[in-house]
Amino acid sequence: METLKIGVLGSGQVAKVLASGFLNHGHQIKVGSRDPKKLDEWKAKTPNAQTGTFEEAAEFGDVIVLAVKGTAAESIVKSLGGHLSTKVVVDATNPIAEAPPVNGVIQFFTSLNDSLMERLQKLVPHAKFVKAFNSVGNSLMVNPSLPSGKPSMFICGNDDAAKRTVAEILNQFGWESLDFGKVESARAIEPLCMLWCIPGFLRNEWTHAFKLVKQ
Repeated sequence: METLKIGVLGSGQVAKVLASGFLNHGHQIKVGSRDPKKLDEWKAKTPNAQTGTFEEAAEFGDVIVLAVKGTAAESIVKSLGGHLSTKVVVDATNPIAEAPPVNGVIQFFTSLNDSLMERLQKLVPHAKFVKAFNSVGNSLMVNPSLPSGKPSMFICGNDDAAKRTVAEILNQFGWESLDFGKVESARAIEPLCMLWCIPGFLRNEWTHAFKLVKQ
């Protein structure tokens, strides 16, 4: 695929893993944080990495990757506003509540008839949000090697061209991309995070991914 300019928003492990993956595949990246100093250690170990504020990363990227805590996502997206308008925004967030798991099941602050991505889309209507990378751990996000072959990544969003761009990224990152419709489908895709986490919390198993089997 063509070289992209990508702004990655976040300073946690997901943001760093995805940013490194984009760099390794020849893309240009700038990683943004509310406090860019949090990225100093990673930047020192990562050739060609650029870092800055959320605003600088959002302005830099033609494609934006939102990789922040779910509880912070709405305030960050609202603050960026026009920086995200008309851009493809890969939404890797999950609405995980600030509460402990119950018998291995994490708690969400959304309901079955609501999703975090729908809330984000309403905040910036002209941004092209696409849900992706939310249903697997960061160790498998980039070019996973699994015995059963390519795992499946479920995506959704209102803009078909934006989903095609994200599908190309996923293919480059070693995933089978499955388009599951418009933004409302995030109500089903986000809870895959719950399901993915259960073996981890119950049995310390974190190296799995989902695959849709077709006839």
